[in-house]
Amino acid sequence: MAPLLRNALPEDALRHARPQIQDLSTENIAELAVRARELGGVIPLWYGEGDLTTPEFVRDAAKAAFDEGMTFYIPDMRGYPPLTAALSEYQTRLHGRAIAPERSTVTPSGMQALLMAMELVADVGTNIVYVEPQWPNIRNVIHLVGAEPRPVALDLVDNDFRLDLDKLFARCDARTRAILFSTPANPTGWVCSREEFEALLEFSRKRGIWIISDEVYNRLYFREPFVAPSILSLAEPEDLALSVNSFSKGWAMTGWRVGWLTHPASVAPQIAQMTQLMNSGTAGPVQAGALAALTKGEGLVTTMRERCRAGIDLAYGILSKNPTFQLPEKPRGGMYVFFSLPGTPNSREACMKILESSRVGLAPGSMFGQSSTSFVRMCVCRDPVQLEAALERMAHALK
Repeated sequence: MAPLLRNALPEDALRHARPQIQDLSTENIAELAVRARELGGVIPLWYGEGDLTTPEFVRDAAKAAFDEGMTFYIPDMRGYPPLTAALSEYQTRLHGRAIAPERSTVTPSGMQALLMAMELVADVGTNIVYVEPQWPNIRNVIHLVGAEPRPVALDLVDNDFRLDLDKLFARCDARTRAILFSTPANPTGWVCSREEFEALLEFSRKRGIWIISDEVYNRLYFREPFVAPSILSLAEPEDLALSVNSFSKGWAMTGWRVGWLTHPASVAPQIAQMTQLMNSGTAGPVQAGALAALTKGEGLVTTMRERCRAGIDLAYGILSKNPTFQLPEKPRGGMYVFFSLPGTPNSREACMKILESSRVGLAPGSMFGQSSTSFVRMCVCRDPVQLEAALERMAHALK
């Protein structure tokens, strides 16, 4: 019998993947990180997380859940019922409107909540209009689901980031499924005002376009009552409004990977089915830790917020003395200082120069969109002694 002939092996398997996967390209800090390891002694301020370990009371709640045998599936795909009930109470209290338990779904990270929102509303051939400078994952997740990312840049007016709603609405067309932004914004600290939310909801109701508000930094807001304006304080229960949130920033839980998506109740069954297909739910002990954070962690949120505000004040106090650094108005929220270096239009080169001269790691503004290629981002939610050392190094090296 003649031997069976094997099919020719593909030369490059990637060519047989979906086009959106082939084209996926995330600019990152890999080159800078490699150089940082070579240099040694680098203070890394490029990552979007604080340096506080999750407090003991949260860790203890997760440990207790393990010890009590909470190692099985959580049957309700919307989340651990005590946690979804607590989310309802928390959001109702925070935003002054009743947010029923069935309107929130627990997710393994805010990133998963964002992906779910995209899967819910977007499709190949549609587009999502989003506000930049913006966390690069937003642009890339729009691309990942097959939609067209359409950026609209914030304007720098009187040294302050502002949103031109007319420009934003003009970018929408018959194929637009959603308008997407973060507030307080990563990296600028821009905050969507109550009046802007009202205009966005009016536009949504007229055009049938979803509003997706990434509110991960909602509690890291520096003006009383220390809660940033939210779409949840204005939207009716069945408005086309989605709020993405996470325990990562306000509760010092970046590594836990737990967040939630708040949505109209009518889409809850579909989101539960999506959860079943994506990951079959968030781990029980992680949800137990999140429950402890939510119900016992107001002091922790205050600590995180004040750490961020103090870091911003420290950075502005030192960098503003040096004309090399061009600082916009202080951010209203978040954990970043976003500034430019006049005469250095290439932010990646600027970050490499600062790394070499100061041993300080910053994130290039080009990661956050074409409108911010001359900017760099610094995470300031750090130990003040370490942060001051980094700032002094930069100020000295770039005199």
